[in-house]
Amino acid sequence: MTLPRQTGFFGHPAGLRTLFFAELWERFSYYGMRALLVLFMTAPIAAGGLGWDVAKAGPIYGLYTAMVYLFSLPGGWIADRLIGQRSAVFWGGVLIMCGHIVLAIPFEASFLPGLGFVVLGTGLLKPNISTMVGHLYAPDDERRDAGFSIFYIAINIGALLAPLVTASLAQEQWFKDVLTGWGMSPASSWHWGFGATAVGMALGLIWYVVDGKTLGDAGMKPAVTDAADAAKAKRQFWTAAAVILGFVALVAALQVSGTITLTTQSVSNAFGVFLLLAVLAFFSWLLLDRSWTTEERKRLVVTAVLFLGAAVFWSVFEQAGSTLTLFAERSTQNELLGMSFGSGKWQSVNSLWVVILAPIFAWLWVRLASRNPSSTAKFSLGLVFVSASFILMVPAAQLAASGDRVGWWWLLGCYFLQTIGEMCISPVGLSAMTKLAPARIGSMMMGVWFMATSVGNFIGGQVASVYEKFSLPQLFGVVGLYALVFAGVMALLVKPIKRMLART
Repeated sequence: MTLPRQTGFFGHPAGLRTLFFAELWERFSYYGMRALLVLFMTAPIAAGGLGWDVAKAGPIYGLYTAMVYLFSLPGGWIADRLIGQRSAVFWGGVLIMCGHIVLAIPFEASFLPGLGFVVLGTGLLKPNISTMVGHLYAPDDERRDAGFSIFYIAINIGALLAPLVTASLAQEQWFKDVLTGWGMSPASSWHWGFGATAVGMALGLIWYVVDGKTLGDAGMKPAVTDAADAAKAKRQFWTAAAVILGFVALVAALQVSGTITLTTQSVSNAFGVFLLLAVLAFFSWLLLDRSWTTEERKRLVVTAVLFLGAAVFWSVFEQAGSTLTLFAERSTQNELLGMSFGSGKWQSVNSLWVVILAPIFAWLWVRLASRNPSSTAKFSLGLVFVSASFILMVPAAQLAASGDRVGWWWLLGCYFLQTIGEMCISPVGLSAMTKLAPARIGSMMMGVWFMATSVGNFIGGQVASVYEKFSLPQLFGVVGLYALVFAGVMALLVKPIKRMLART
């Protein structure tokens, strides 16, 4: 049920406040851990890391970030058919918190299970909290895009603060000295960083419960209310859960017995094939279903186009957690005003730019009113800027090729360009999904949006795995041109899509 028009939070519904701060702390937990992942995996064992090379760490990073967003699809399905968005967000947060607690345990064996809990929890929470933002507005409410831009500020305040905290705890000498003073190994500092993310998620859960009254009945019940359909959905859920658990148990038994040998690359390749087939199967199911009206079918076609643009964008943008993090660690002067800082703190820069630019873009989209560019046009523009960010890094990589560290301003400029691109795609895409999606699959379609992020993250992880195999100027240049080509493709589709929707 859509809430009546309210203006209790900076001219927006009061429920936006609840979701704003819950999302802020959830993103604090996610980005605080993300800032450390590749650095932790590639750090020497003596320094408390896992001692893996980039060829192994890159695919694992890509697999993890891809699965986080891929699980948004079943997370949306569960909310739509079984428990509703309100409960899905809460239990997702609980699972995320448990995952970070497991990661804080200083044993290598806790690493992958901890990531698994975060994957499951984020899959439940992420699509449903975004869908609930859409439920706060009437379909024709002109504040919708601006509301998502404000919501996006919450994401980036959390992402801004998190690396400052977790990188300080995990990387910087002052905290290692504190641990030594407590009689603890300074090499355990990584796990204190992970522990801080668990605290962040706990704060988000507390806020969500205490302030939840502002949401009214939004997200309280599943979209599917028919008793027979609900019972069928429960049977499908438990059947799927049993099949998945059985498959995992079988693979584990074969691995332990020595019948099969799983490697990082083989698992990554298998997941890539699965992801491709899942995308093809899902969109085939959507577009071939005869139950859609003509208008709904046209909107689903637009969703598929935006999916492609988003997947390409995120495959470039998400290099921030892998190739750009490695460039910051190995090739950048991490020093400002005579003070050095941990390379993980670079993960805050993008979010700093978002906090600065998001209000400007929120104002701009409202100001343009009827002249506001279409979602497809905004996606094309976003791809142009993310392409420019990597083309900018080509001369920086050429300077670093001599072995010298380059100035911090190169990465600062790179993240500035990426953030402009992000503001043209991410909040716009969230808003577009809530407008384009048929009501009976609203949360699932938000999962489709995050599935595009999953595809992008997986491709990004594969690119990161070759960081040490190609010259950096070549790697950055190819990534930049790849995004530019797809920007042109999206630009060519702007007018045809506009004409198609005008005939609905």
